Amino acid sequence: MNNLEVFGQIHTFIFDVDGVLTNSSVLVMQDGQLLRQMSIRDGFALKRAVEEGYRVVIISGGKSEGVRVRLQNLGVPDVYLGISDKIETYEEVVDMYDLDEAGILYMGDDLPDYEVMRRVGLPTCPANAAREIKAIAQYISGFNGGEGCARDVIEKVLKLNGQWEV
Repeated sequence: MNNLEVFGQIHTFIFDVDGVLTNSSVLVMQDGQLLRQMSIRDGFALKRAVEEGYRVVIISGGKSEGVRVRLQNLGVPDVYLGISDKIETYEEVVDMYDLDEAGILYMGDDLPDYEVMRRVGLPTCPANAAREIKAIAQYISGFNGGEGCARDVIEKVLKLNGQWEV
């Protein structure tokens, strides 16, 4: 089976936020609030995946309620923020929805994502991910975090399944 065929078997997308859906930077406001920047194109793809019937899950160590609101407005129902042990949350999601791990694509960028990436069928990462994450990724996007890497993988899956309009 070639690498492209693996994308066609995906039924669930799981994404980290900081460094994947954002560019790894935060703007620290005087009151301590952290502002993040997200790609509109990633947002379009997330919404499209949900509309096409894919399960989309977010597991993040960050706790931004603005991120939660943004993702829920895109139709993402499963948003887990402030998660210190991602593998525990991942296992809960797999059990809750009785998911076949071979059909799960996970995109992470740093060490907190490592254990989950070792479990899924298709571990992926942005172009600017940590060295250790790139070493275990089956696919490294040509796009950096927050700059279209989520759209990159979603578009591949939907195109292979005839669900992406051109």
